[in-house]
Amino acid sequence: MIQVFLLMAGLWALARWGLRSRTLAYVLPLIVLLGVIAVHVTLPDGHPLRAATGENARDWIVLLVLVAVAMAYRWGLAKLRARAAPPETAMPSDAPSGPFAPGELNRYARHIVLRELGGPGQKRLKEARVLVIGAGGLGSPALHYLAAAGVGTIGVIDDDLVDAGNLQRQVIHRDEDIDTPKVFSAERAMKAINPFLTVRPYQRRLTAEIAQDLCAEYDVILDGTDNFTTRYLANETAVALGVPLVSGALSQWEGQLSVFDPAHGAPCYQCIFPEAPAAGLAPSCAEAGVLGPLPGVVGAMMAVETVKLITGAGQPLRGEMMIYDALWGETRKIGLKPRGDCPVCAAKQGV
Repeated sequence: MIQVFLLMAGLWALARWGLRSRTLAYVLPLIVLLGVIAVHVTLPDGHPLRAATGENARDWIVLLVLVAVAMAYRWGLAKLRARAAPPETAMPSDAPSGPFAPGELNRYARHIVLRELGGPGQKRLKEARVLVIGAGGLGSPALHYLAAAGVGTIGVIDDDLVDAGNLQRQVIHRDEDIDTPKVFSAERAMKAINPFLTVRPYQRRLTAEIAQDLCAEYDVILDGTDNFTTRYLANETAVALGVPLVSGALSQWEGQLSVFDPAHGAPCYQCIFPEAPAAGLAPSCAEAGVLGPLPGVVGAMMAVETVKLITGAGQPLRGEMMIYDALWGETRKIGLKPRGDCPVCAAKQGV
């Protein structure tokens, strides 16, 4: 009898943990039990199989009845629980259902209950395509929060590799990512946060040859770069395509951001900064230093502005620049106006 019990236990474990089937975990031992009972019913007394299984069918029949009672109890309990469970109407009535994978809506529940977003706003985020230029100080937090917020397609372009000096502020990268291309390090981190999104990494510098075709695939562009050549190129491309540009910048203890969108009456980047500053007037973070948490603050604000642009919530920073002074804990906004003689956007203003 011991051998039969060991066989039944082995089959249960194989089905439950090997095949991961609850049904087979009950069916296979039951087949063995029925087989043993059949041996006792059909074979004559003294047969070796009957001798090996206890000579008496009574114990096995009692065991079969107990198993049947237990299975009936579990089945009945499951039915009662199903009847007692509330219908699946916990989500707001405007919750989207089309483009979302099963279980995906639960992660966005705090968005969906926001009056300004709701289900339609989350659906727009899911369908949106955002390009982030730079996976460094500003790009890192922006990419993190855009991924967590449920933006469906995120492109990230950067030709740099992760080094140890980045980790003080570029929080999307880890120590084990050193010497890895930033776009692939960022891709892994974003997919770890939200496996439902599509990430498009471009390990190269944004150049005039590719800018137009690349940016045309996206609805919003975030500029998190630290050089004026790329900033002016991103601005020219965004204006030509009629796509809003969320731009941020950092210096030591201070950060700033704005939404440049001439198609909606706002100035473009070159309206405010007609030409790059002279050498030495705007040192890079490597030269002047930057407070580690500061890019997180400004990059997260850039992600907020992007969400607002996509969903139509609130008032994006069009025609305004927000300046954050971390050293003194001050935030202020200044108004910005388009320049009628801007060589980039004069013909696009208000179009």
